[in-house]
Amino acid sequence: MLDPLMRRLIDPPLNGVAAVWPRRVSANQITIFGLALGVVCFLAIAVNAMTAALVLLALNRLVDGLDGAVARARTPSELGAYLDIVSDFVLWGLLPIGFIILDSNNAVAAAVLLSSFSMSMTVFLAFAIMAEKRGLETDAQGSKSFFYIAGLAEGTETIAFFAIVIIWPGAFIPAAFVYAGIVYLSVIGRVASSYLILKDLPSDN
Repeated sequence: MLDPLMRRLIDPPLNGVAAVWPRRVSANQITIFGLALGVVCFLAIAVNAMTAALVLLALNRLVDGLDGAVARARTPSELGAYLDIVSDFVLWGLLPIGFIILDSNNAVAAAVLLSSFSMSMTVFLAFAIMAEKRGLETDAQGSKSFFYIAGLAEGTETIAFFAIVIIWPGAFIPAAFVYAGIVYLSVIGRVASSYLILKDLPSDN
């Protein structure tokens, strides 16, 4: 929901950095470095190093924005788009597990959260496949390599959620249930939007 606003705020400075970024460091290398930061963030949560985890999450998200800016400043690739979405989904899949390792009492809430993420990712990617097949495009969420259908819970909201529970890990259980509910609502909204977009498209047959 807040991603379009955030894109307008962060894209100009990131594009400026990308314009002077050393050419020997590719966008894909930046993405892989960001993924490594995300894995270390997960480990930091698991061992209760929350200050480090918060810093690592912030760096991961900064790098996630930079790789796209660098790619746009050069020649975007299908491999780059693939690595970018995989690194995001790996991060959101790992962080709840970090909270389970931190405290086994978090297991049920983390499982519900992971369930909501799984559904959201499925709906998101299924529509992207159909949109690519039909040549649908949008830049509402910034320049993307696939059709990005908006939802109530997007990247900005997910970052905010994890920042909150890293700062206050004791609030993980209620916060996870609340945010999972928001994600489930986002899933319903995306399914409805996908249906409205796809139902009137002509069949291939």
